[in-house]
Amino acid sequence: MAVWLLGLPVIVVAVLLTRVAARHGRRAGYLLAAISVVVLVGAVVLLAVAAGPARAAVGAAAVPAAAAATTHAASSAALIGAAIAVAGSTIGAGIAVAYVGAAALAAMSERPELFGRAMVIVGLAEGIAIYGLIVGIILIGKA
Repeated sequence: MAVWLLGLPVIVVAVLLTRVAARHGRRAGYLLAAISVVVLVGAVVLLAVAAGPARAAVGAAAVPAAAAATTHAASSAALIGAAIAVAGSTIGAGIAVAYVGAAALAAMSERPELFGRAMVIVGLAEGIAIYGLIVGIILIGKA
């Protein structure tokens, strides 16, 4: 829960900077690139804080430091894998929906009765993001 609370200011700053960038028209591309860098730096800092050194349990049932480090490394790898799965699938789905949606609108402008079929194809392209989300949830469950 603390990780989300740490990430909240980064998200708020990114949203505010995006709104400011949208008002500047021509220079919006440079501002959005700067926002992306700020969000990247914030995510790396958040990852460094959240994935700090592994802490072994204290007491009779203490886990050896090497085993705790291995468990922590596997957990971090699973979380990074989940992030990559979700990010990659949503980017791919966005690209797919952009092309399929444009083609669907072009087809519907000529033949309006194709609306149902076109929406099914757009939904299939959107399914890519859902598959990535499912894989991410499974990987988080393994962490």
